[in-house]
Amino acid sequence: MLTTLLIEDDLDLAQTVIDYLSLESIRCDHASNGIAGLNLLAENQFDVLLLDLNLPRMDGLNVCEQLRQQGKDIPVLMLTARDQINDKLAGFKAGTDDYLVKPFELDELVVRLKALARRRSGQVQLLSCADLEMNLHTRTVTRATQPLKLSPTSWRLLETLLRASPAVVTKQQLEVAVWGDETPDSNSLKVHLFHLRKAIDAPFEHPLLHTIAGHGFALRQDNETTTQS
Repeated sequence: MLTTLLIEDDLDLAQTVIDYLSLESIRCDHASNGIAGLNLLAENQFDVLLLDLNLPRMDGLNVCEQLRQQGKDIPVLMLTARDQINDKLAGFKAGTDDYLVKPFELDELVVRLKALARRRSGQVQLLSCADLEMNLHTRTVTRATQPLKLSPTSWRLLETLLRASPAVVTKQQLEVAVWGDETPDSNSLKVHLFHLRKAIDAPFEHPLLHTIAGHGFALRQDNETTTQS
């Protein structure tokens, strides 16, 4: 059974998350402030940390920074109402592994949580969506068993999208995954996504890379409520 720690001061939200994770056979302990959360992390082993950004006593960024300074490699999924790129960059710089903006869908929370847990355990060697497969061990990508050639940037974009699939990945999250703290040219991401789509979708009948209008991008089999760009 996966074990998680949720550090969240909104008690109603915390209880909702705990109840939903229980239905998914995921045990979730809870702390309502940063200091209490750090104490639980010092005394227990968890597979994933769900960390609110705005916390009493110690905010989420400081909690994350302290964990990394202590050498703890627990995956951190930051939960925040802030959707600004500067806030996200600060989180990634502090050691956050992934972001989920409030309000969020509970099923997306579970998808991201499980992906982080698998990444930590080293079990993920093959990422896939429909007939598209990425082998992290051999560093190869195939679709319908046909090998695909990707640039290093396209590889990073595809890996980020596959790890989140079928959830939506925002433009800002993709930029951070590829360029980190550096600010890319305004058109860079669009150009690289064009080349990625050309590599993984153009030769095939059914597209997998979808633009979710107003939200971001997703790898998924269906294209309901999506538009191509």
